[in-house]
Amino acid sequence: MLKIVTTEKVGRTVLELEGQIRGPWIDELARTIGRRGSDGALALDLARVTFIERRGVELLRGLGSDGVALLNCTPFVAEQLRAS
Repeated sequence: MLKIVTTEKVGRTVLELEGQIRGPWIDELARTIGRRGSDGALALDLARVTFIERRGVELLRGLGSDGVALLNCTPFVAEQLRAS
């Protein structure tokens, strides 16, 4: 399961994620981000993410390349984003 909480902080939207980015939750995250638009003021807080499936890693890498800030990665999540 993945919990997504949207907050506004200092002029940008932050999606606080909690749980695992896997299976149908990858598509839900992509839809949620798509609804936000691409105004360049989006960040994902990954502090409470415990696991990311390969498709989720690909999604997050693409978002990072598009200018979405990936915040507060745990060492495990940071390694997943580097290694896959």
